[in-house]
Amino acid sequence: MTQLAIVTDINRCVGCLACSVSCKVINNVPIGAYWNKTLRIGPNPTEGGSGQYPDIEMYFLNVQCQHCNKPQCVEVCPTGASVKLVDGTVQIDKSKCIGCQFCVMACPYNVRYLNLEERVVEKCTLCGQLTQNGSLPQCVSQCCGMARWFGDIDAGVENLKGPNDCTLGDFVEPYELDNIHALPDVGNEPSFRYILRKFKWQGGKQ
Repeated sequence: MTQLAIVTDINRCVGCLACSVSCKVINNVPIGAYWNKTLRIGPNPTEGGSGQYPDIEMYFLNVQCQHCNKPQCVEVCPTGASVKLVDGTVQIDKSKCIGCQFCVMACPYNVRYLNLEERVVEKCTLCGQLTQNGSLPQCVSQCCGMARWFGDIDAGVENLKGPNDCTLGDFVEPYELDNIHALPDVGNEPSFRYILRKFKWQGGKQ
């Protein structure tokens, strides 16, 4: 089984927005819409701290289509436009999309939107036009902090690839299993993972 996904080392993310900007450029995402959002979490007081600097913590969280194992967007699509492929990604066949937006409402992460010009729903494709030729998704290849890693997550997080042919296992700082998080699972089983050390995970309950 294959499940292509992205793992983000949040401690390395500097919030530069290169992933969000490069995604919009290569995929021609309209103004006002985002396939890849970078959210600022905090500043929040540290546990037991004063709530004043330096007793605060802040980090950045990248949110996009999670290419779920059991995508609710696929289940509610009346035309079969939203499909889960054998590589684990969730894609949209625009020729079948009628713009009903049932999938938009079903997505628990608010990462689908209606392209008003084409009247079809769009979202992150994991840059299939690049990955099918062996390249990385644009948001991964353009990450200046070496925070984003891509590959078959079912083959092991350590084997995911980043820029310059690095692998996550060879590059990232040590982490424990309880440092690995996911966005809230409401039965859809999100495939993306986030590594966060020292700080409190604020991405919702697992």
